[in-house]
Amino acid sequence: MSVRADETDAATPRPPRVTKRRAETRQRLLDAAFEAFAREGFGRCTVEQICDAAGYTRGAFYSNFSSLEELFLAMWEQRSAGMLHELSAVLDEVAEVNDLRAGVARVLDAIPLDDKWFRITYEFTAHALRNPPLRRVMAAREEAIVAALLPVLGALLDRAGRTVTDPRALGRALVAVHDGTATQCLLEPASHTARTQRVDLFTHVTLAYSRPHPSK
Repeated sequence: MSVRADETDAATPRPPRVTKRRAETRQRLLDAAFEAFAREGFGRCTVEQICDAAGYTRGAFYSNFSSLEELFLAMWEQRSAGMLHELSAVLDEVAEVNDLRAGVARVLDAIPLDDKWFRITYEFTAHALRNPPLRRVMAAREEAIVAALLPVLGALLDRAGRTVTDPRALGRALVAVHDGTATQCLLEPASHTARTQRVDLFTHVTLAYSRPHPSK
């Protein structure tokens, strides 16, 4: 028996339409949660605190998020998308990279360190490590972010006359360097040495996982 298109459409559930008002409510909750998580710590915040800060009821919260964990993951995705946008903007600006270290410094300038976000992510990571299902979700999302980031970095390296030799290893190494040097820079915010070494380490890792183009 054939099925008409209108019958198929009626049988297929559709996601709720995101209205301007709903989007604004969601964003206000995210903004309030960001400040609350940074100030109090993820583990000490409650849904009620975030709703009070945003000026909404618990009903408004649960119509947008099922839990504080889901809210954090939405916040993480939003900030990751912002980072990728900034890196893409760098790619649009730079036609050729004559000095790899200068190129690395330009990329790092586009994604400055955020003390509040650093605190939030580290506390949430500790929370996730005690929750195996959540830990798997975070690992998968980090892999997805690295996968989205690598084409941008590959294009920048290409403009510097280099080819990535092991994209997956480069992604993991850059995440490790970012986390380690971010800690040092935020612990010593006035230290020029820590920030200089951050650029140096990123440059060394980039060189270690890339090689010059054959024609260079």
